[in-house]
Amino acid sequence: MKPNWWENFFHGVALDFWRAAISDEQTRAEADFLEKQLQLPAGAKMLDVPCGNGRLSIELAKRGFSLTAVDLATEFIVEARKTSEQAGVAVDWKQRDMRDLPWTEEIAGAFCFGNSFGYLEDEGNAEFLRAVAKTLRPGARFVLDNGAVAECLLPILQERRTLECGGITLDSETRYDHKQGRIFTNYTFIRNGLSDTRPASQRVYTYREIADLFSQAGLEPVAAFGSLTEEPFKFGAQRLYLVAMKR
Repeated sequence: MKPNWWENFFHGVALDFWRAAISDEQTRAEADFLEKQLQLPAGAKMLDVPCGNGRLSIELAKRGFSLTAVDLATEFIVEARKTSEQAGVAVDWKQRDMRDLPWTEEIAGAFCFGNSFGYLEDEGNAEFLRAVAKTLRPGARFVLDNGAVAECLLPILQERRTLECGGITLDSETRYDHKQGRIFTNYTFIRNGLSDTRPASQRVYTYREIADLFSQAGLEPVAAFGSLTEEPFKFGAQRLYLVAMKR
């Protein structure tokens, strides 16, 4: 598998499946959580990285925040621009690598949602966190959503899964490589009799390893939740929502 698999994964049927899987209710619930955890006044500048199709940036822009949103996928950025125009909100959309963040202490709060952390190798993941930290003002908060934390993923890991959403069937085959601390998955999307298989890989960090990476980047963890309703993070939680503050 190419280490930069993510450059060619996010287009077409994969994005259609993602769009169908995320409800408007979930987007609003996530925006509520971010609004509470980032502790920002209306008009404050937020960074959404990577932003996907911009669903959270658009929702938060509707609530009066100033959003800068970054993603590498051309299809997602095009869609995000069109949707924000239709919604009548202004978002500063940027198509660039998630490690390529040129702002310095301009951002009042940032977030990385959609289980988008860990695609890179260890140094790349650390580089991303350093890039985020550089954009933040001292004392600003950053929130990470990650479902591939070891405490969440490994207790329920299935080698084979089948899901159906929006008229698309998704078959996945996953293996965990304990030496690399990564999962390797072949995703097969089936729609109208046509199948499309794409490989993917993600680093499976423990909570302690992620917290250490944050600290090394100058981001001190201040809270860890296992749900959007602020249940404490623990072994077997569905996801990790890690809140950190820039030193």
